[in-house]
Amino acid sequence: MSFNQITAALFEGFFQNCELFALTLLFAIPLGLIVAFGSMTKIKPIKYIVRAIVWIIRGTPLMLQLFVVFYVPGLLFDKPMKSRMLAAVIAFVINYACYFSEIYRGGIESIPKGQYEAGHVLGMNRKQIFFKVILLQVVKRIVPPMSNEIITLVKDTSLARIIAVAEILMAAERFAGRGLIWPLFYTGIYFLIFNGVLTVLFGRVEKKLDYFRS
Repeated sequence: MSFNQITAALFEGFFQNCELFALTLLFAIPLGLIVAFGSMTKIKPIKYIVRAIVWIIRGTPLMLQLFVVFYVPGLLFDKPMKSRMLAAVIAFVINYACYFSEIYRGGIESIPKGQYEAGHVLGMNRKQIFFKVILLQVVKRIVPPMSNEIITLVKDTSLARIIAVAEILMAAERFAGRGLIWPLFYTGIYFLIFNGVLTVLFGRVEKKLDYFRS
């Protein structure tokens, strides 16, 4: 195969990485907030169940979770997952929602209680206090750890090849089987460019939020 054909094949694989990345963020970011509220609720059974789930997901490898999501439905319910990409999205969303939830929880709990009390003194209800006083401060505090997790997500998308999602590394491995090693290293360029763009983007976001200095 020519250089252009190999590059096109790698780009097609990288599109799968990008799709998995985008879908994971789309669903994991809001789901993580719901999980965070569940882990902070005063209803103890819900709190303990949610925290136990988060502990299990954070304590086990994402690779194992991919296997569980893809194979367990077929083994237990005789209904195998028909879409490998769907299985990957489900596993990634659950995994990253749990990580994001801990970042959210840390950000929310880091806000001094005096700010809540000041809002009550001004006659604000809990909803107004959260959205008008607390939320933007939380965003400022969670941007650095969130950016680290999102950049990690870019690289983790390569794990989808474990369940035969045709992402870029899987495409490169096929060429390696034909004696072409350079496509494996060439994949690094795709990830470096993608992560470089994200790094610049998050750097600008942090600068925009600099007015929340304490």
